[in-house]
Amino acid sequence: MNSEYDFDLVIVGGGPAGTSAAYAAAKKGIKVAVLEKESTIAETVRTSGVTWIENIKEFGIPDDCFNPIQNFTFCSPNNQVSISDTIARAAVLDVRKTYRWLAEIAQDAGAEIFTKISISEVIKNQNGDIVGVRTDKNNPITFNAKIVIDASGFSSVVSKLMGFVTQWERFGAGAEYEAHVENVKSDTWWLMVGQEYSPAGYAWIFPLGENIVRIGVGVGKPDSDIDPTQRLKKLIEDKTGPIKDLGKITPIEFHYGLIPNDGLSRKTVYNNLILVGDSAGQANPLVLEGIRYAIKYGRVAGEVAANAIKNNNTAEKSLKQYEQIWKKDIESKINSAGKVQDRWIGLSDNEWDKELDIIKELKADEFLDFIKAEFGLSNMVKLATKHPKMIVRQLFGLVKK
Repeated sequence: MNSEYDFDLVIVGGGPAGTSAAYAAAKKGIKVAVLEKESTIAETVRTSGVTWIENIKEFGIPDDCFNPIQNFTFCSPNNQVSISDTIARAAVLDVRKTYRWLAEIAQDAGAEIFTKISISEVIKNQNGDIVGVRTDKNNPITFNAKIVIDASGFSSVVSKLMGFVTQWERFGAGAEYEAHVENVKSDTWWLMVGQEYSPAGYAWIFPLGENIVRIGVGVGKPDSDIDPTQRLKKLIEDKTGPIKDLGKITPIEFHYGLIPNDGLSRKTVYNNLILVGDSAGQANPLVLEGIRYAIKYGRVAGEVAANAIKNNNTAEKSLKQYEQIWKKDIESKINSAGKVQDRWIGLSDNEWDKELDIIKELKADEFLDFIKAEFGLSNMVKLATKHPKMIVRQLFGLVKK
């Protein structure tokens, strides 16, 4: 491998944000590199893969990459709510297959993907702009660039090296087993809430089809000091709640991941550096999923970067369009969802039992808009007016009597 490469756009991170940015930028005809630290794309799975059929169709993800979901069951210590839709609107992704498909279409568009590349240094010009990244000094490889995209996920490698950001203060830690089970409804997912499952989070059963499920526990940090891995093992060992109905559980693979939960607290354009996906904090705080944001705004970032490079104008002002687009799309929704989550974190078991009584008042489409964080203040007012019980219980924590 040569010690130095020249590219128009260098993307650090080969997850969904990075490969989606590469795909969109390479289609514009510029020279693109994706730098992935692992030996293959999606070598390690760090997410449960929850997403939505609407977005799958938007992105063109193949049918064999996901399992459709049309029934949703919430379970608290002494209550249970099931909401059924007429068609599948949610999905559980085969994460590895999906991420590798995203990488494949990026390569087909002309992007180059480098694996086993860990960035330890950024290269700046006299103005302090980033002009490249470099690997370990013992065996340095330099990638020069006109624009850099930080798609390195939770760790935000480039942004930290530049001194633009510090570690996330609030985040979710999730542990799950992908496992073969005896009994499961392949079109139904489970969310389990309450102190026994997770004091500041939730547990889940997400089916992948063919009697394969993902059983997991997510814990909000620093709200709880519970270790999600130990809690998950205990829930499986004790066959707590709906886990007992799965029958024999045979683990296939263990997954562990971190996802930011500080809301949209960061700038996402610094001079000629763009942040996207988890690096940008683009995550739904209600169920801590963000793959759809990573793909969608990865593509936006790639397109904006490519246009700036082709116009020979890579200044921050020309890249701000990316930030304007995602903020217009999701900023108010994520902020509203964050207020719901703030209230959820403090609920007792008894209060969770009551919360489920509110949720069961929702129709399927209303429930999905809610859990997807597809609501702003005006939507909440309309929904609460339609469902008077919500005003009394103040489901959103914003609508007053």
